[in-house]
Amino acid sequence: MAQRWTTAGRRLGTPRPTFRAAAEGLNRADQALFDITQPKQRLSGIGTASVEHRSAEARPRRTARLAGLFYLITSLAGGFAEIGVRGKVIVSGDAAATARNILASEGLYRLGFAADIVAGAAYLVVTLLLYELLKPVNRSLSLLAAFFSLVGIAIGGVSALGHFAPLLLLKGAHYLAPYNVDELQAMALLALKLHNQAYLIALVFFGFYEALLGYLIFRSTFLPRALGVLIGVAGLAFLTNSFAIFLWPALPDVLNFALLALDGIGEISLTLWLLVMGVNVTKWEETAHPTSAS
Repeated sequence: MAQRWTTAGRRLGTPRPTFRAAAEGLNRADQALFDITQPKQRLSGIGTASVEHRSAEARPRRTARLAGLFYLITSLAGGFAEIGVRGKVIVSGDAAATARNILASEGLYRLGFAADIVAGAAYLVVTLLLYELLKPVNRSLSLLAAFFSLVGIAIGGVSALGHFAPLLLLKGAHYLAPYNVDELQAMALLALKLHNQAYLIALVFFGFYEALLGYLIFRSTFLPRALGVLIGVAGLAFLTNSFAIFLWPALPDVLNFALLALDGIGEISLTLWLLVMGVNVTKWEETAHPTSAS
């Protein structure tokens, strides 16, 4: 074939094309195409890396803000159930008045039960998110804190039965016919008192949880140390309040209010900080990945 092209070229008096020249042309075309596409590939790689970096930076901040959001849901739902419902229907020491209030506001009372369940579910999410957020500080302590919280949530869920039981006792079911009205009203108030005692037990575990949480926040570099102090004090307030009521049932209302107010200050501060500020992402990354940060 090469000889035929050479002969034809001689006859026509034109340059002689060869396979070598064709190969060189193809090589030049390939190189030109490589030069055109390579910068795009490099830019594409840089763009992908940049997106991945921004996503990694956003993760701890997103976790913190989600924790703040669910903490807020917990506070609102729990506050509604305790203050907006039980605080309105329960008359201390008066079973008959409490029973009348429950039956007169049955819809509100049932809504309070639902709010308790929502608060427990939301705090379960808070526990998981804060475990992930504080795990880089000390994995074992963060896990221990999460276990304390989970036990408290479980006890709180069981205590919600004490809120719901009065509805079963006061609705006049046929199987309760052997009991008179006064007895049923007394049992309804007893169920509410058992609910309160069970919740105080749950607060003991929440107190240990917040004490550990405060320590982890204090040791971290990506959340303010003052916040850790406030949460630690809140946990100690829960523990003191619960054990004081167990050991000293006639605890003055002023002291009870003061201890719960200390917890409120700590939890509200943490909720707002997580929602608004999140965490210092750079310092969180340095704590979570010290080798890559260095």
